[in-house]
Amino acid sequence: MIIHYYRGEIGRMISWRDRIDRTSNWAMTVVAGLLSVSLSTPTSHHGVVLFAMLLISVFLMIEARRYRFFDVYRARVRQLERYYFAQALNPQAELNPDWALAIAVSLRNPAFLMGYREALFRRVRRNYCWMYLILLLAWGLKISTPKLLPDMPATETVASWMAIVDNAALGPVPGWLVLATIGLIYSGIVVASLYRAPDDGEFAHGEVHV
Repeated sequence: MIIHYYRGEIGRMISWRDRIDRTSNWAMTVVAGLLSVSLSTPTSHHGVVLFAMLLISVFLMIEARRYRFFDVYRARVRQLERYYFAQALNPQAELNPDWALAIAVSLRNPAFLMGYREALFRRVRRNYCWMYLILLLAWGLKISTPKLLPDMPATETVASWMAIVDNAALGPVPGWLVLATIGLIYSGIVVASLYRAPDDGEFAHGEVHV
């Protein structure tokens, strides 16, 4: 029975892991596609890069939700691996007598093991911080290079900081407000990337985890 149950949990864990990978792949495809559109021609508005930031934020929220489901099944699998199969291969005295109880409680009353914010922070730290960084650099290049902007002289760089602020304007939204909003958003991304919650459960054992 344990063997068949283990196979079933492995299947569910792999299924959710595949969904996580698909979301990351979609986000990377969006980044690559919209960056090629934005930087390939000066007629493309810098708002395309901002739109890419918005889209990958949506993918990030979807992935964080999927990651919480994945974590439930991963925890069950790791309980079996650490306390059942590892003990069968090499018995040790430090066997946790409550490992089966933890799985039974999870089966009777399935519940998430981490909050949405922690899942969000973890996915930012693993994957999305690099996508956000690439988009920020591309957006900075776009608004600071006149030849990449429509109706601007074909010079290499802008003449002043105020020119960058003017270039950052988005329709009726002034450039300073756009810059302040982006700065606030990226401050949150930096916090999420550097945040380290105290490891508990299976994350306290080994370094191979998602």
